[in-house]
Amino acid sequence: MAAGLGVLAPSAAAEAGRRVHPGDSIQDAVNYARPGDIITVMPGTYYENVLITKRLTLRGFGARTVIKPPVTAVAPVAPVAPVAPPAPGASAAPAAPGAAKVPTAATAPSGRALACSQADTGICVMGTAEQPVVGVNIRSLTVSGFKRNGIWASYTDRLSVQRVISEKNGTWGIAQERSTRGLFRDNTARDNVESGLFIANTVDREGGATDTLGAVIRRNTLTGNRIGVTVRRVRNLSVYGNTLTGNCGGIFVVGDEGEPGAGDMTIRNNRIHENNKFCKGNSRLPDIQGVGIVLTGAEQTVVRSNDIRGNVGASPLSGGILLFKSFVGATNTDNVIRDNVVRDNKPADLANQGTGTGNRFVNNRCASSVPAGMC
Repeated sequence: MAAGLGVLAPSAAAEAGRRVHPGDSIQDAVNYARPGDIITVMPGTYYENVLITKRLTLRGFGARTVIKPPVTAVAPVAPVAPVAPPAPGASAAPAAPGAAKVPTAATAPSGRALACSQADTGICVMGTAEQPVVGVNIRSLTVSGFKRNGIWASYTDRLSVQRVISEKNGTWGIAQERSTRGLFRDNTARDNVESGLFIANTVDREGGATDTLGAVIRRNTLTGNRIGVTVRRVRNLSVYGNTLTGNCGGIFVVGDEGEPGAGDMTIRNNRIHENNKFCKGNSRLPDIQGVGIVLTGAEQTVVRSNDIRGNVGASPLSGGILLFKSFVGATNTDNVIRDNVVRDNKPADLANQGTGTGNRFVNNRCASSVPAGMC
């Protein structure tokens, strides 16, 4: 049973990493971990931000391991000149729940740590352009109630986030930028103010789409967010087998006029039902309600074998599958919409707006389209 729960046997724990118990600091365990170590966070509630800048595995016990904002927010710090670490497998020194650590000369916050703290984010995985952080695994824990993001990653390669619950965060549930080959599987992102899952080239400037080298968003459950999944100015990834319901919108693929263009992705076998929550518009988007899948400024994207039902609203974006005219003039080109079941969406099951060319609607089971004749 212990193996089934993902708990190491004592001998293996001594060799591969350490355990963190309630009252201990997850950040201390991360700071002292060797590359490749496994950190097992035992059931309990931990009031802190966590910064990861090296290859390791951070895992918990699902809904029983909860990371929440610290009572007094401080930057998670990595030691510059670490003191001797505790023996492998040993726990860090206990700390009162919510207690804030005072940085010392040996634990002065780096620029990456400050960026993470200033973002009020639960777990940050931060590399640099010169040295992306490779092979971080985050598994089976809950990140809840942060002012901005549950999990935020920048300059990473092969980041894996699996069986994580990210809920009630002020911006994104799980987000990544400037990164490649990410795997996001079997997570639950719910009741986040913006997207449950958000993958982008960058968030602080415009630019051509990033080739993600095959990132995967698979079998996640996304509910109660503004948008379930947003992929913005990226290429070469797949979004499949996810369940999206109760959001304002299901899946958004967003591009712009930059080169290379966004797209070259597959969206398939997703269940996208009744995303009818209402979200007020902002300077970038109109009101959002009743949205299944939207492509705007996308190219060479295949949308196939999805089940899209009951998405109803009066927004310009409402409906089942919509190719929407971009606000910055980028067109949808050479996209294929095929073999989808698209029913009971309003104002239409399928819609093709804008001046893009080469878009094909093939063998979809639907009742209404704009223009007519695509069903």
